[in-house]
Amino acid sequence: MMNASDVARILFPRLMVIAAACIVSTGNAHAQWVAMSQEADSIMQMGIRNIYNVQFEAAHDNFTKVIALDPTNPAGYFLDAMIDWWKVNIAQRRRTYDQSFIDKIQRVVDVCDRELEKDPQNLTALFFKGGALGFRGRFYAMRESMVNAVNDGRIALEMMNECKKIAPANHDIMLGTGTYNYFAAMIPEKYPLVKPLMALFPGGDKDLGIMQLEAAARTARYARVEASVVLLNAFYDFEKDPVRAMPIAKDLHERFPDNPYFHRYMGRCYVQLGPLDTMELIWRDVLLKYLDKKFGYDNPTAREALYYIGVARMIRGDYDMALKYFYKCDEACRSLDEDPSGFMTKVNIKIGNVYDKQGKRKLAIKQYDKVLSWSDRNGSHDEARKYKEQPYR
Repeated sequence: MMNASDVARILFPRLMVIAAACIVSTGNAHAQWVAMSQEADSIMQMGIRNIYNVQFEAAHDNFTKVIALDPTNPAGYFLDAMIDWWKVNIAQRRRTYDQSFIDKIQRVVDVCDRELEKDPQNLTALFFKGGALGFRGRFYAMRESMVNAVNDGRIALEMMNECKKIAPANHDIMLGTGTYNYFAAMIPEKYPLVKPLMALFPGGDKDLGIMQLEAAARTARYARVEASVVLLNAFYDFEKDPVRAMPIAKDLHERFPDNPYFHRYMGRCYVQLGPLDTMELIWRDVLLKYLDKKFGYDNPTAREALYYIGVARMIRGDYDMALKYFYKCDEACRSLDEDPSGFMTKVNIKIGNVYDKQGKRKLAIKQYDKVLSWSDRNGSHDEARKYKEQPYR
């Protein structure tokens, strides 16, 4: 049974993305947004690629140039804040980048407010202020500051709706509308406890949301990658459909090979779909990047890699090597988790499974008893009891 905090962690990070259709279109200025110069647009495109490929210094340099070309346009300020958003998103356990992100978002809001004082219907200012508040709401939800998250999300939704009235077919805006439609329909369907909370928000349409996100991923000028990221989360985490998630994860990883977020999702898809050789190679590459201290390849990422490499070795029948990786994974869990986590329970069951395969039944039972002494994590008690009654084969 979920408590209120669990509901909030599920609900608000998804709703806060509603205003995250994040960049202006340079099409018809009257019908869409204030056009930027070709030079600024080209620099912005390079900077966006830099962000997703974790080249944050180069991205900052590019957005500084965009700001210098037009200090009154919030685009450069917003994108510079997105550098810190991706730092926070990739390394969520660290608080190192939190204040910088908040400060940069406030700078975006201040720039937009100055333009809105001159013209309350300035679409560019409305758009970027809504986007900034949407991302700040996601940040507050991540940090479980739910009152702030809801307040930012409410204002962001209002601003997105104003923009949608002007340019309903804009594919960059479809990132926001598609995300909202999908999650506003999916969340109460999957988590009935949140239905009363969803009464505070307009209804959604899951199929329409996916269609809008796919349109944005195909043809949006600036929000294409972010739309792909949302689709990846939807298919893998919520639809439990790694077949649809796989091509998105592969495409993102191939385009941005140094982004650990995309790397991990591709590895998870291969865990479910195979082949085993490729799965193991991907997670070994993840582990090597951790050892090389690549940004975002942190201790939780290394733990995940150790676990899946151990699983691959176990499937191959290389039990001694599998145990070495599982022991390392267990060691990482003990350094990362105050209480036994899902990873810790799972890896200790796997250690018991290997002992069973090696004919070390007493050691295996000790592992299963250990798991039973901890809190139940995703059915870990049922699994441990099953193997305690009947050895793993």
